[in-house]
Amino acid sequence: MTETTVYFVRHGQTYFNRYNRMQGWADSPLTEQGILDADKVGQRLAQIKFDQAYCSDTGRARSTARLILKKNTVSELTEPLETPFFREEFYGYFEGMNSHEAWSLTGAGHESATYAEIISNYSIDASKDFMKQADPFHDAENSIEYWNRLLLGFDMLRRDNPAGAKILLVSHGTTMRSIVGKFGQGQFDLTKSPRNGSVTKLILSGSEVHVTYYNRIDEGPLE
Repeated sequence: MTETTVYFVRHGQTYFNRYNRMQGWADSPLTEQGILDADKVGQRLAQIKFDQAYCSDTGRARSTARLILKKNTVSELTEPLETPFFREEFYGYFEGMNSHEAWSLTGAGHESATYAEIISNYSIDASKDFMKQADPFHDAENSIEYWNRLLLGFDMLRRDNPAGAKILLVSHGTTMRSIVGKFGQGQFDLTKSPRNGSVTKLILSGSEVHVTYYNRIDEGPLE
């Protein structure tokens, strides 16, 4: 069976990342460090000939994808295709709030004070359900709403690209963790956030998703 390779990149550091604020559908621009993050990962991916490039429809993902493509020496792509399917999780009422405070409120009824404790004691999907429950407006995405959206993105990647394609996808940290949590068969430590500019390699084989590596930020070219 022919496989499609996805190089999933977390966007560069943003001001909300720097200030430790919840940033799902909310958006903030890349910091100077974030631009360096994108430049560095662009150098490491510069020799991979991408058949297509995607990013979530946020400024931080778009800026990162453009900087990566600018560094690429073998692809003819200059602009990513934007898609809402690979947006970050929507945090509803908690958007823009201090992250520690938001997760403390979310886990308060579940004997978990941090995001790491929630996902260790329960699961990443449970964290989404708990946040929707804790949101006084119940606007935050729960796990069903989240996966109904995200899986449409994988359908799109399979449908719109040739067999054996190599794809650049710039998205977000919790989305990266969620995908690896669902498809990584428990091989990876998800208690620590993937770093800005890190790469996770996914293989799409038929209806299956395989995780080759997670949260790579080491120096040198990637395969």
